[in-house]
Order: sequence, then structure tokens, then C-alpha cells
Amino acid sequence: MSRLQLLDLTVDLQRQRVEREGAALDVSGLSFRLFACLLSHGDQVLGFDQLAHEVWAPAVVSEETITQRIKLLRQALGDDSRAPRYIRSVRGQGYQLCALPQTLADAEAATAEVASPSNARRWLWAVAAVLVVAAATAALWWRHGTPPPKSPLLARADYYAGIGQADDNERAIALYRQALAADPDDVSALLGLSRLSSARTCLYNGGRDDAERGLALARQLLRRDGGNAKAWSALGYAHDCLGDIGAAVAGYERALKLDPDADNTRSSLAYLYQEQGRVADALRGNMQLRGDPARVRFRDVQVARELELLGFVEAARRRHQANFRLFPDNVFSNIAWPRSLFGERRYDEAAGALAEALTRGTPHPDLYMLQGELSLQRGDRAAARAAFAQALRLRPQSSLGLTVNGLYAEPAPTPDWVARRIAELRPLPTQPAPWPGVHLELAMLELARQQPVAAAAALDAAVTAGYRDRAYLQASPLFAALRGDPGYARVLARIDADIARQRAQVTSAAWKPADVP
Repeated sequence: MSRLQLLDLTVDLQRQRVEREGAALDVSGLSFRLFACLLSHGDQVLGFDQLAHEVWAPAVVSEETITQRIKLLRQALGDDSRAPRYIRSVRGQGYQLCALPQTLADAEAATAEVASPSNARRWLWAVAAVLVVAAATAALWWRHGTPPPKSPLLARADYYAGIGQADDNERAIALYRQALAADPDDVSALLGLSRLSSARTCLYNGGRDDAERGLALARQLLRRDGGNAKAWSALGYAHDCLGDIGAAVAGYERALKLDPDADNTRSSLAYLYQEQGRVADALRGNMQLRGDPARVRFRDVQVARELELLGFVEAARRRHQANFRLFPDNVFSNIAWPRSLFGERRYDEAAGALAEALTRGTPHPDLYMLQGELSLQRGDRAAARAAFAQALRLRPQSSLGLTVNGLYAEPAPTPDWVARRIAELRPLPTQPAPWPGVHLELAMLELARQQPVAAAAALDAAVTAGYRDRAYLQASPLFAALRGDPGYARVLARIDADIARQRAQVTSAAWKPADVP
């Protein structure tokens, strides 16, 4: 059976949905997987090791991580650890359900009869079967969708690739190279090396040449097999990391046509839809994954950002804050929470969250760019200059880093430098469409040469390209000189109108998050 009753909760395992009196509760992703694990064992006590193995494997997690996830699950269920109704702690042992779940005979059952021993055994086997199948499927796919490993060497490479840290990325690359030395045509190793080479550029401050290597490997695979969905996804990822948003979207969309169940690809495509201004489409993609959302690495961060852009402030804030607390090794959750506070103009809180993020060992230019903007906000140009310089040191090829460092250099940039930089950034008709951020750089440069009309026009071009972050434009000192400008007001109004349209799409959709009104 796929529907269970736990006291007044109805749990649909297939749809990954929890309801109380017909109202959906916000239990999804890793929280749902943890709840399903507890349900599959009835009222047995589950220790930390067993929970870690059944819910988090192959990732290695601490008891603190499990405790925090139990806390989030309890909050979502409306449970109280001091007087538990659904999940109780068993001192020194682990956790167990407070009652034995019962099978619902069919979808119309309003209440469940007390289960007989044979019925209890039947639903336990059914739920266990669901989890076994899910675990077996997960074991065959690492987070980026590589084929099942064919050797212990590849198994270990896949393991390191799935952890998602810079050092582990390098370990996995070395192992994939060893596998290719033994068999240059190994598809699994070529796919892994392609994605992780691109990840060097996207995630770990590598150079453009790393993503170009990833692109070349993906093309090599596609020359052999044009129907390889994972190779198309790797191609899209390489283009993504190289800044070619149109080619990246095309690669991801082709991959999804070939393999609609590829959730990592679907979520990656959703991120690019967000960057193109298709925020409702992005949220829909992340809410309609085919498998376990908890196994899609950056999905929770993306959903929080999408809700934020759509104006669902409270729902976004809860997710950002939870992500920041639960995933200290996730570079993007470390960026997203302080940046969200910055967008709300809660500058002191943003500075505090940023200071914590900078201690977590996930260096990224965006952290130092935000540090620089916070310094400007409080009038400390010297501190801002130092932060912008650190961002550029981390990623010397960064266009934004080059622009902001030049604008806040000491001595100030010459008019010739500003004009040259504008000419370098202004897109040509023969070039791929730039990311919206390029237009923001042009707006900064136009402000530097006292051209507010041209600066507002550049922001308008950013909106045309997909930029939708109204809050940032209002909060950032980089655009403070435009406040009160009629062209700037028209840009904000244009964003408002489009977001209102997309927000209406979300509020009327069946797939919307449970906490969205």
C-alpha cells in the first residue's frame, strides 16, 4: 500500500505528500524521506547509524545533522519534542514513532481501522519495498546521473564526486583519469570527468579552460552516441559554466527529452529558466521532480530563491535560514541567506550571517562581493576595495570582478578605462546573448561616467534578458545614484508587473509549495 495513516496524519508515499484533515503539510525532500524511513519500521527504535545509512547514504552525516533534520520534521508536523505525538526520542538509542502506522484500504478511506498483525506486516513489507527500490535506484545513479559504475575505481570516483567539496572533486577527477588510462573509451569515466572539469569552473574558482575541457569531453561522447541523455546534460553544464546560457538551456532541454526522469538535469534547467526571468517555470520544474528531491544537490537553495523572487517572502526566508543552518558545506546556501537579508536591507543581520559563512571553508567571489557592498553601505570604501580585490583573486577571469575592482580602484579609473570597459562588455549581434548580469555591469559603468539615462537603459536591457531581482537593485549601494530617476522607476515597475503575472500562475497551480498561499 502507498497510503498510510499515523494518528491524524495521512501519508501518500507515492506522491510524497503528508496531510492532516485534508490540508497538506510542508514535508518534502529529505524530511519526507526521513519520515518514510521511520514509517517503514513501524514503531521500532531506529539508531543514528541506521538512519544515516537508510536516509543519507552514500553521504556521511553526523548525529547533529540527523538531530536537526528530526527537528525540522517535527516542526513541519506540528510536533513538540517535550510532549511528542508523532516522533519520540529514545535516550541513548535514537528515534521511534509514537504509534503504529496503519494501511489505508483506498484513497477514499476517511479513517483507518485498527490494523491486524497480518495487515501490519503487509504494510511494513510494502513500505520497505518502496524504500528498497528507491535505495537500489539511488545506488545506480550518482548525483549528476552517471551510469552504474563498472569497477571499484569508478565506484570510488562516483562516491567522491557526490560529496560536493573542492578536495573531493579533485580526488574524483584523479580516479576518473586513472580509469581512462586503463580504458580510454569508458563512458562512465568520460561523463564523470566532463562534469567535474566543468564543476571546477562553476563551483571551485577554476579557470575557463576547465569548463572548455568538460565541453570537449561531452562533445566526444555525443559524436559516438547522439542519443546519450547524460552527455547532453554534461554539454549543457559545460555551456552553463562557460556563460553561454542559450546553449546550456538547449543542451539541458535535449537531455530531458531523452530522459524525462533525470532530476538533476531538470533542476539545472530550472536554474537557467530563473536566470532568463521564467521564475514560475523554474519553480514548477523544481516542484515536479520525478524522484527524491533531497538527492538533487542545490534544489532546496533554488526553490528558496525562486520563492524570494516571486515575492513569497516568508516562505523563502524559512527555507534560506534552514538551508544555511543545515548545510554549512553548501557554497550556495552560504551565499543565499546573507544575500537575502541584504535584499531586505537588514544590513547588520546580513553582515553577521556573511561573517559566519566566511568561516565555513566555501570560498566564493559572491561572498566577497557582498562583503564589499556591505562595506560601501556603511561608507567604508577601503574595506570595500579590499573585499572586491579578494573576489577577483579567487576568480581572476570574472567579468564582474574586473569591473567592480576597476571602478573602486585607487586612484579612480580614467574616463578612457571606463569607455574601453563598456566597449568590451557591450554585446555584439553575432555573439550569444549575455547573462543579465552583464547589463548590470554596464549600468555601473554608465553611472561612473555620470550617464544616468544610459545606466537606466542598461538596467532595462537586463530586465529584457531576464533579470528579476528588484530587491537587490533597491538595496545595493552600487545603484544608489539612480534612486529617484524616472528611468530607474520604470525598470522597477516593469519587474513588478512581470512578477505579479508569474506569481498569479504559481498561486493557482496544483504543484505550488504547501506553504504558498
